[in-house]
Amino acid sequence: MFKKSDFFFLLAIAISFFVSGYLWFGGQRMEGIFTAIWVPSILGFGIYFKLMVMGSRDDG
Repeated sequence: MFKKSDFFFLLAIAISFFVSGYLWFGGQRMEGIFTAIWVPSILGFGIYFKLMVMGSRDDG
């Protein structure tokens, strides 16, 4: 069910989540908010690419 590319997307999401928390609680609040915005963006790209791969399997 999980491919290697899915693992990398989830790893990127986790890293950006923890980096944003580190920045937020470290006193750099604006940088933490900026990094937190990456989480749903990366998740959206991951879902988009997964749907594109699933759609290309149905066409062929």
